[in-house]
Amino acid sequence: MNNRDLVHAYFDACTRGDLEGIRASFCDDAVVYDTNHRPVRGAEGIAAFYVKIRERWGEAAWYVDTFVGDAQAAAIEWTMLVPHQGKTCAVRGSEHYTFRDGRIAQIRQYWTFDPERVETGLRDFPYAGDPRFAPVEGKRD
Repeated sequence: MNNRDLVHAYFDACTRGDLEGIRASFCDDAVVYDTNHRPVRGAEGIAAFYVKIRERWGEAAWYVDTFVGDAQAAAIEWTMLVPHQGKTCAVRGSEHYTFRDGRIAQIRQYWTFDPERVETGLRDFPYAGDPRFAPVEGKRD
């Protein structure tokens, strides 16, 4: 599996709430760094974290919007769709990946969480007019 497919498999596992699928995407000593919370460490901890996030957000769904990478590293833009106050909101961000032995070794996540304004993304970016940012079933970057 190439790294693009690995990232898609990880996001698909998050969307399904698949603990084993998420865990299998990561090195045992992997770390996820984030702008909104403390680091999440280890494949088991990361898997449990994302299953909990999916449950907290009421069946959140993750999508890879763009992917640029090689055998060692990648950068992506993503959308997480979450139900909130009767509508579906798009939470958007970007991540930088490091890979090792066919798994994810590290993720550095950049996004903003604001409980007053759940829907986030780049200010004034025309998401609606850009087909890269229209999540659909089975979407691939």
